[in-house]
Amino acid sequence: MFSGIVECTAQVIAVRTEATNKHFTLRCPFASELKIDQSVAHNGVCLTVVEIQGDTYTVTAMDETLKRSNLGLWKEGDEVNVERSMKIDGRLDGHIVQGHVDCTARCTSIADADGSHIFTFTHDFDPELARRGYFTVNKGSVTVNGVSLTVCEPTADSFKVCIIPYTFEHTNFHTFQVGSVVNLEFDILGKYISRLHALTE
Repeated sequence: MFSGIVECTAQVIAVRTEATNKHFTLRCPFASELKIDQSVAHNGVCLTVVEIQGDTYTVTAMDETLKRSNLGLWKEGDEVNVERSMKIDGRLDGHIVQGHVDCTARCTSIADADGSHIFTFTHDFDPELARRGYFTVNKGSVTVNGVSLTVCEPTADSFKVCIIPYTFEHTNFHTFQVGSVVNLEFDILGKYISRLHALTE
């Protein structure tokens, strides 16, 4: 379980393919504090630490994860948002994030907002998935590359988010360009409500 409050960014320093899996080695400030089997969110994807060496650690992504997320596009030198799992006695500063990415989206616009930035993201729309809670609502929560954000101006297949300078500088949002592919996780509360509604219709 995560909160969507990114701790820092990590740098991909190696990518190794084994059958349909990919092993990613990353350099990260808190690598020495990690333990084998610990869960860390990478651009919003929960992955298990399988190896630690100094200031680097390695995680493995299976084929399903690579297909559903942007991890298959990672290359050496890429900057990744990382967050360790929540402490049970901590504050929930973002929202409930599972680390289970639902789909990817593409950045279609970046606009200046007097020091902040407004990003527009577009994703595939599936009516059946929407009925199951895979959608955004105005002022609701969404996770973009592991960052808990507030939705603005949602449509069936797009939404906007406003990024303050601190978030822009301390996450990989500052690397985004029009066309960049990001990971989305829709709000789990919306999914439960949609499921309950479907069962009681």
